Amino acid sequence: MIANRRASKWEDSQPEAGGTRSSASRIAGRRPTDMDELPSNTSAPPPTDSGGSREASMSNIAAASTFTVADRQKMRNNVEISQESYAPLNISSRTFAFDELAAATRNFSPECFLGEGGFACVYKECLQDGQVVAVKLMHKNGSRHRQFIVEALMLSHLDHPNLVNLIGYCLDSDRPLLVYEYMPLGSLEDHLHDLPLDREPLDWNTRMKIAVGAAKGLEYLHDEANRPVIYRDLKPSNILLVGEYHPKLSDFGLAKHAPTGGKSHVTTNIRGTAGFCAPEYVMSGHLTKKSGIYSFGVVFLELITGRKVVDSTRPPGEQNLVELMGKTIIW
Repeated sequence: MIANRRASKWEDSQPEAGGTRSSASRIAGRRPTDMDELPSNTSAPPPTDSGGSREASMSNIAAASTFTVADRQKMRNNVEISQESYAPLNISSRTFAFDELAAATRNFSPECFLGEGGFACVYKECLQDGQVVAVKLMHKNGSRHRQFIVEALMLSHLDHPNLVNLIGYCLDSDRPLLVYEYMPLGSLEDHLHDLPLDREPLDWNTRMKIAVGAAKGLEYLHDEANRPVIYRDLKPSNILLVGEYHPKLSDFGLAKHAPTGGKSHVTTNIRGTAGFCAPEYVMSGHLTKKSGIYSFGVVFLELITGRKVVDSTRPPGEQNLVELMGKTIIW
């Protein structure tokens, strides 16, 4: 989710469990958290537009980035959620004070801004111990707090080298925050599309390395996690990179637990990013592990072609990558 671009999403008419972007240190033998324990919401926001204006985005950034002492006090006086409220949900990671995170980002100044997604703005900061982290500050929208809780819950019970690490969280204000490891290379999307003239495209070996790492992360979620997870939002902007282009899946706000007890699917309202959702999921609302595999296939097509899954700047007949490949590849 650390990206300056925003993608078109389908939104539920009813809120669904989802998550955010990292995994944390785990405690062996911890009770798996049931997503049914989450508090419910009463509304969901309208769909976002993939072509939303940059002016509106920058306005949101400016509004989210300017904090004063009065703002801090107001946030404390209008707390909508608290650590105590969610203690039974067993979020196992470090708890941060809001003042510590606000000070480290210079009151969430534009200089620390990394990017914006549908749920939050992300800032780079250096903690008191010298560790550089990414801080996700949720938008001022109570209905989005469910995504925060789901993300924290999901990631505090997941642990894999190809998932971003959740370091901690903050619940002592009305805008909850999540703290992740900092991924200095940004997202796969940053290295695939709209490259600056002075940046070389990824070489073939690096592309395959990223594909294999993302596949390992997805395999862990589907088959190796203590309670299997369907990611629901696999796309280049949610594959973050560190070191020698080591990939990590991020942004679990839309994640769902996989079906259990012999069930073939989870029935849910449609959520995800246009172009990356499996057609059968879009048509039926039946979510399975195959839905995540389809999304991986679309990401792989972007990796090997360098094209966006949907690109309105291309000629008619070439704007949808999946349809184009379906016509081009000889089966």
